Amino acid sequence: MTKSEFVDRVASKFDSKREAEDAVEAVIGTIQDVLRSGGEVNLTGFGKFHVAQRGARQGKHPRTGETIQIAASRVPRFSAGSKLKQAVNG
Repeated sequence: MTKSEFVDRVASKFDSKREAEDAVEAVIGTIQDVLRSGGEVNLTGFGKFHVAQRGARQGKHPRTGETIQIAASRVPRFSAGSKLKQAVNG
């Protein structure tokens, strides 16, 4: 499902598509802002968005096979909550 399709589905629960699009943008933007500042977003039953530290490591250049150094980075992670897991499995 694309972002546009998601907005259309949310719009069926709102009075207008514009309100739905604003709501989706607000949620996504807020999650990004919290993660950027190093925080976490815990939506009880749905899941938790958080930032993890990925260490520096060696990799291989896909074309040449040459060994390269990959820098450490911060990456977003999502852990599914119990209600989401139950909804997917049954």
